[in-house]
Amino acid sequence: MTVARIPRLRRSELTTPGSNPAMIAKAVATDADVVIIDLEDAVAPDEKVAARSNVVHALLGSDWGRSARAYRINSVDTAWCHDDVIDVVSRAGAHLDVVVVPKVMAAREVWFVDDLLTQLELKLGLEPQRIGLEVLIEEAHALTAIDSIARSSPRVEALVLGVGDLAASLGMRLGHIGDVPDGAGDVWASARHRLIVAARAAGIEAIDGPFGDFRDDDGFGASASSFALVGGSGKWCIHPAQLEAANRIFAPSPAEVDEARAAVDAMNAAIDAGHGAASVGGKMIDAATARGFRHVLERAAACDGTSIVESET
Repeated sequence: MTVARIPRLRRSELTTPGSNPAMIAKAVATDADVVIIDLEDAVAPDEKVAARSNVVHALLGSDWGRSARAYRINSVDTAWCHDDVIDVVSRAGAHLDVVVVPKVMAAREVWFVDDLLTQLELKLGLEPQRIGLEVLIEEAHALTAIDSIARSSPRVEALVLGVGDLAASLGMRLGHIGDVPDGAGDVWASARHRLIVAARAAGIEAIDGPFGDFRDDDGFGASASSFALVGGSGKWCIHPAQLEAANRIFAPSPAEVDEARAAVDAMNAAIDAGHGAASVGGKMIDAATARGFRHVLERAAACDGTSIVESET
């Protein structure tokens, strides 16, 4: 049985180490759209098993506010992945929204996690397919298979660009995550566009990877803004200090909403008068332009927690 995807805001996705209960408590108390407790890269091998209980305790015992509840498992080629899914979902699956799957190479890894979740839902009496998946694109091979990955399961809600591992996979000489040499331009432009096209074609969200220097507000803002401009939905954050900027940048500004409303109103009035186009401030508004402005209004409504009923007329 296939169920409709649950719409979630993903302007900001805050990751926190699963081995540190104090950091988990701080993360779930933030204003992040999604909080991800990490069992993978942020946890040392000898702490991975114990960290699962920290995830369970946070899911069962913490007030997450409006944040979606998520955790990142280890990749399917490790000794931990199987029990990462079974242990946490068996103990706290009813309180979980999203499982993040790292280092996916092809659809088969998504199928593996999907099948485990389906079996657990049947066994535990959980609502079918309520738990969604986010998939990290972190390898060159994954970029070549990204379309099939995006469509691999109805659980998949978002693709995330894993820039750290992807940089290593591609042989990029960047150093720290998010670092780009002066004058190099957007070295991630190609991968970002590939991710966005695959996600939008599959009807899911496109999320940018993290920016490593959480003290560099301007650098984070520039990285987030460039991704939002080309259709990105949100960004991974490694520190609560990055959340305000992410939530602001990936939501339409008041000025953008005013412009969109004026354009849509003008186009509707033109259609009512029997015309195929309108003009606002000396700029032509046609059906394609109005479609883009309607998207702005829909996005603004989602960010405000409301809904806009807007016909195509």
